[in-house]
Parts: sequence; C-alpha cells; structure tokens
Amino acid sequence: MRIIGIDPGLAIVGYSVIDKENEENFLFASGSIQTDKDKTDAQRLFEIESDMQTIIDKYKPNVACIEKLFYFKNQKTIIPVAEARGVILSVLEKNSIPIFEFTPIEVKQMITGYGRATKEEVAKIVQMSVKCKKLPKLDDTVDSIAIALCFSRGYVNLEKIDA
Repeated sequence: MRIIGIDPGLAIVGYSVIDKENEENFLFASGSIQTDKDKTDAQRLFEIESDMQTIIDKYKPNVACIEKLFYFKNQKTIIPVAEARGVILSVLEKNSIPIFEFTPIEVKQMITGYGRATKEEVAKIVQMSVKCKKLPKLDDTVDSIAIALCFSRGYVNLEKIDA
C-alpha cells in the first residue's frame, strides 16, 4: 500500500510517500512544495494545486493523510493554511484518493503514545519507524511522514481500503 502524508501550508507543504509492506514502512519519497511570498495568494494556491497534481501523478498513492486544523495560535495564518488545505483536498478528491485527516495531537499520540510530545520526540520515532539514516531537514516534511505513519500504524481499519 502506498500512503501519502501531507502537512499543509501556504508557504510550505510538506509531503512524504510511504510504502507499507506487511508490517514494514519504507520511506519512498519526501519533499516540499515551497511558494514565493512575493506572489499573490491566488498564484501560490495555483502552484500548490499544480505541484500536488504532479506528485499524485508521479507516486500514485492508494490513500492520503492530511493534517486537520483544529486550533491555531496564530490567527493571521489560519486562513491561508486552510485555503492551501482546501486546494490539496480538492486535488485528492479529483483523483479519487481516499482521504484521512488527523489532528496534531492525534498524530503525536499515535506516534509517541503522548499527545503533547515534542517535535524532537516525534522525529526520533519517525526516523526509527521508516528506517532512514537521516530525516529531511524541514519540520513540515518530517511532520508529513508522521501523518502517513499514523495511518500506517492502524489508526484506521486498513482492510476497508482497496490497495
């Protein structure tokens, strides 16, 4: 089964592609979509849509997992993040990819067993879980791996998905 994890944002969208074979998880690909702050929001959202479609076409995931917005400390960024998330959800739906959403607390709980874990604690377990020597530099990309792992670890019933 191929799982794409997505950490949405207007400036940076982190993504990762995990292949789950039996009980093993392999990091197949990871990266980010980074938009130029000097462009209009419409241009940035179009870039996210276009790049996300390219990623879907290239990696052909069976399911998608995306971070769900439930609370935001910075009120200035919630609307742009929500808009980027909407564009991503639209691309996934257009491609008939089943979508699963997880809050940051759910991801931390599933990955570390503690919903208030630090980014460092999550990253350490993510690195062990996908057996890679070095994680990507961007937190957004590491978060996308954790989101995909949340699904892979059985947060939802995998038998309901046709692989």
